[in-house]
Order: sequence, then structure tokens, then C-alpha cells
Amino acid sequence: MDYLRIQGPTKLQGTVVISGAKNAALPLITLALLAHNKVTMTNMPEVADIKTLLKLLQNLGASYNLENHTLTIDTSTVNHTMANYDIVKTMRASILVLGPLLARFGHCEVSLPGGCAIGQRPIDLHLKALEQMGAEITIHAGYVHAVAPEGLKGAHIVFDKITVTGTANIVMAAALAHGKTVIQNAAREPEVVQLCEILRDSGIDISGIGTSELVIIGTGGKTIDMVDFEVIPDRIEAGTYLCAAAITDSSITLENVRPDHLDAVTAKLEQMGCTFELGETTMTIHPAQKLKPVDIITQEYPAFPTDMQAQFMALAVRANGASTIEERLFENRFMHVSELQRLGAEIKLSGHTATVIGACELFGADVMATDLRASSALVLAGMAAEGTTNVHRIYHLDRGYENLEQKLRALGATIDRLKE
Repeated sequence: MDYLRIQGPTKLQGTVVISGAKNAALPLITLALLAHNKVTMTNMPEVADIKTLLKLLQNLGASYNLENHTLTIDTSTVNHTMANYDIVKTMRASILVLGPLLARFGHCEVSLPGGCAIGQRPIDLHLKALEQMGAEITIHAGYVHAVAPEGLKGAHIVFDKITVTGTANIVMAAALAHGKTVIQNAAREPEVVQLCEILRDSGIDISGIGTSELVIIGTGGKTIDMVDFEVIPDRIEAGTYLCAAAITDSSITLENVRPDHLDAVTAKLEQMGCTFELGETTMTIHPAQKLKPVDIITQEYPAFPTDMQAQFMALAVRANGASTIEERLFENRFMHVSELQRLGAEIKLSGHTATVIGACELFGADVMATDLRASSALVLAGMAAEGTTNVHRIYHLDRGYENLEQKLRALGATIDRLKE
């Protein structure tokens, strides 16, 4: 297993190019299951989760080629409808094949998902919605068995809770269903918006894009002629580099970024005293003269993203005063607290809220990544700490960050990937 060794404290400078968004690319790859043509997707992040999903589609009978961030995929040859445990266990997003497979073939078996250890993330919302669309669903021996012999039918679906993968799954299922589907309380994340836009550009009648109510007229089982496209930039990777600049008192520039997807993040950094210069696809951050504390509540887009919570906790440790961070989306997402404490952070937990007592001196130590975003928070803290920090179990990091240590090294960090 690999680990990262970081020498701190660090100053960063220069430019970093942001990769395509993993969380946009995953549903877009499964969307190809609805297409009868070969599809080319550019700006594809080459991270572990993407490779895992492609392997799953290959097992189903698809063929693909991924090089230089360009993916060409052909699912016209898919002839299996069973997504095995071996692959699904490593990544929750595998559940995204459920809607498309069921819509296209009228039956499928998908193993119950794995992935990061953050909370329950129930897929009940997906299953309930598919049942409303006429699917018969049973769960047996760890697999979801779904059949819709007559095809799926349009339905009026109200999600009890906002769910990003749930919205994506049902949007894809509805695209091939018979008749009209209305989805209320739909997720509005940029990743869902791009999925809807690609469907619209591929000839599907879909309205309400970017709102909480989507209306989709299905093709009645006919596969689509899918357009080629470019994956949107990764707003979470971008936010992580902004935090890296803020925690090291540095100025850096981000390229291939969508500043409008980062409004909630930049607002909090501005409250902490950072300043920005924004272009159409670039942003430059200048550090705070004195880092101020901040109060954060994680919620669905366009509010503050849960996937940036850990990075801001690391940053708040350096602020002058007490910050509070309330996690409203996942019940198990403070596992990085004990690791940050090992570096010298003073953080108190009470239920879903963490209070960070700021301006702590951080000292390098051995720490362990527990999930994807927690691991990046430990890297950030390591860059601000005095001495050597070793971050172990970075396979979590590789699931969602492309070339993190190379990108940070190019900005001036002293960081190396080593074997345990």
C-alpha cells in the first residue's frame, strides 16, 4: 500500500489545472447504457472510481478505450445485466447502472453497494421510485433483482430526501420509460444538471433542468443517439486546492474551473478573509491577512457541499477563533476529527456539530485516511504542520483525486508517494 509523506510547513505558488468531475463522469458513463451509438467523452478524470465503473460496464459486455482523458465507449454489445459484488463493493456509484439496465433490458441484478464508509446512504429512495414506475423489486442474497417485463412507465415521483444518485438513476430510467415522469425534490447539483443537458442534447424531451422539478418524456424503450461531450470540471477538487492555498497562506491560480459552481465555497473563504480574481474558467485566490473563523452548515447544492466539510475543518484549525461545522447530510462524516487531533488540532464533537478551536500549532505525525475527502483534509493539514506527516491508506484519495501529489509538488509542496 502507498502512503504520502509531507514536509511542512509549505508555501504554494503557480497554476493548477483542474480535472473533470468524477461525480459528473460516473452517471454520464452509465448513461451510455441508453445509447445505441459509440460515444466520446472528453475531460474524463482518470481516477480509480472511473476505472472501476468502466470495468463493470466491460463485464456487462461494453467496450471502451480511455487515454489522455478521452473515453470512447460502445454499449451496443452489452449482453449481461448482472452487476457483480466484486466490483460494486468497492464503489457505491455502481448502483447507477440499475436505472439504465432496467429501462433498456426490462430486468437486472445489481449487488448492494459499497464505497466510502460514510453513513448509510440508503438506496431505498431509488428502489421506491422504480417500483412507482412499474418495476418489481426483490432483494435476495445481497442483490437487488428488478424486473419490468412491460418496460418502465412514467410516474409522478416525490423524493422524501434530496438524493443525487437517486435523481440520476430515475432521470436515466425515465428517459427510456413509456410516457411522462415528473420528479419532485430532485437534486440540483451541477453533476445532475450536466446529465440532464446531455439527455436533452441527445433528443430527450426534458424540462426543469437545474430546478427541483424535472419533467421527462420517455422514448418508450427506444435507445438514444447520444451526443459527444466534455465532462464539467471537478468543483470539489477545485475547492480542495483553494483550501490548500488558504491553509498555506499562498496565492495560486486554478485553470479549467467553473467559478459559478463554487459560490458557496468561495463565499466561506471570503468570510475567512481570502480574496479572489475570477475569470470565465479561471480563478486566483489570495490568502487572508489574518484567517478568521467561520460557521458552516453542509446542505444540498447550491448550499455548502458536504464533500468540502473535511477540508474546511483543517483550514478552521488555523483560523483565529472558534469555528463551528454542522454536518446535515451524513451521520458518520467526522472520522477525520481524531486524525486531525493527532496533528495537534483542538476539535470538540457534539452530535452532528464540530467546534474547532482555532489557531492551533500543528505538528507532523502519522495519520490514516478514512474516506476520500477526509484524506485530502489530512494532506492539507500536513502542509500546514511543522515537520513530517505521513498519510496512510491513500487508496481513498486515489478514488477521487487525479495526480494529487504531482499537482501539489508542481505548486511547491514537498510531498512524495512511498510504499509502506
